[in-house]
Amino acid sequence: MKYRYSARTKSGELQVGFVESISKEAALNILSSHDLFVLSIESIERPAWYNGLVNFFNRIKRQDLVIFTRQFATMLEASIPLGDSLKSLYRQTKNGILREAIFEISSDISAGLSLSQALERHSNIFSEFYINLIRSAEVTGRVEEAMKFLADYLEKEMGLLTKVRNALIYPVFVVVLFIVTGGILMGVVFPQIEPIFQESNIALPMVTQIFLAAGHFLANWWLAIILVFIILLILVIDYFRTEEGKVVFDQLAINTPIFGNLFKKVYVARFAEAASVLIKGGIPIAQAIEISGHTIGSILYRDALHEAAESLRRGELLSQALEQRENFFPPLVSQMVAVGENTGRLDEMFDRISIFYTRDVDSLVSSLVELIQPALILFIGALVGLLFASILLPIYNLVQVF
Repeated sequence: MKYRYSARTKSGELQVGFVESISKEAALNILSSHDLFVLSIESIERPAWYNGLVNFFNRIKRQDLVIFTRQFATMLEASIPLGDSLKSLYRQTKNGILREAIFEISSDISAGLSLSQALERHSNIFSEFYINLIRSAEVTGRVEEAMKFLADYLEKEMGLLTKVRNALIYPVFVVVLFIVTGGILMGVVFPQIEPIFQESNIALPMVTQIFLAAGHFLANWWLAIILVFIILLILVIDYFRTEEGKVVFDQLAINTPIFGNLFKKVYVARFAEAASVLIKGGIPIAQAIEISGHTIGSILYRDALHEAAESLRRGELLSQALEQRENFFPPLVSQMVAVGENTGRLDEMFDRISIFYTRDVDSLVSSLVELIQPALILFIGALVGLLFASILLPIYNLVQVF
C-alpha cells in the first residue's frame, strides 16, 4: 500500500512525500528509521465502505476504555514498566475485544514497536487524538503525563455524554413515538377516512390535503423510502470519511450556531493541554504548536496551527500568529499567550487556558442540556397538534354540514 506522510527532520525541516509499505505500522517504522518525526500518515487508497460497519460491531464501551486508560496512567505514574503494566491490565480486563487488543499491544511493544505505533494498529478502539497525544509525549519522555491527561479527559467527556444522554432519553422517546404514530396515521388512517371527506364534498384544509398526499406516498412507496434512506446514509458516512468530507464536517461543526462555539472551546482546550505537555518536555515551541495541531481532531485547526508554527519560524510571536486567526482562537487565548511570552512561562499559560476552557465547556454543555429537552418537547408538541388538527378540522366541517 502507498501512504502519504508529513514529517519533521531533527533540524525541524518539514518533509512531505509518499512511502510504500505492507502496513501503516511498517511505514511508520521506515520513516522513524530515517530520523523523521511523523506528523501525519494516511493511506491514499480509500477504505471499503463496509469497514465502518465492521468497526461498529467490534467497538468497545466507552466506560471500558476510560477504566483502561485510568488504570494504565496510574501504573505508569507508579513507575511500573510498560510491559508489566500491560500484562497486569490484560489480566484485569473483562471486555474480550479490549483484552485481545491489550495482548496484541503488549506483543507489538515486545517486538520493538513504540506504544503509539502499537495503539495505532487498533484505531477502531483508540481515536486519532488518543494516539497522536501519546506519540507526541513519546518525544518528550512524558508518556505518564499524557496518559493521565487522557484519563482525565475521557472521564470528563464520558460525564458530559452521560449528562446529555440522560437528558435526551425522554425527548428521543417522544420523537420516535411521534414518528411511529404519524406514520400509522398518514399511511393507514388517512387513506381510509379520505373517501368520507370526498363523498361529503367539503373543502379540505390545506394541512389536511398535505397529510393526505403524504399518506398516499408513504403507503405506496414505503419500501423505496427506506432503501433510499439507507443508501443516502451510507453515501453520507462514506463521504465524511474522505479528506474533503472531514473538512466540510469541521466547517459545519465550528460554524453551526450555538454548537459551533462549543466545538471551538473543546478544540482550544485540547490544543492548550497538548502544547503545555510538549513545551514542558523541552520540545521547541514551533514544533510543539505544530504537533499539538495533530492531537486536536480537527483538520481546520490542524492547518491553522501549522500556519501559526510557520509564522513562528519566520520570527513572529506566537500571540500574533494566533491573533491573526481569531476565527479559531478567541482573543483571550492570544492575550494569555502574550503574557506567557513576556514572562517566560508559556507552559503555565497554556495550562490555565486549558483549565479555563474546559470549565467553560462544562458550563455550556450544562446550559444546552437544560434547553434541549423543553425545546424538543415543545417542537414535537406543535407537530402532534398539527397532525391531529388535520383530522379534527375536516371532521368538524363535516359535522357542520349535517
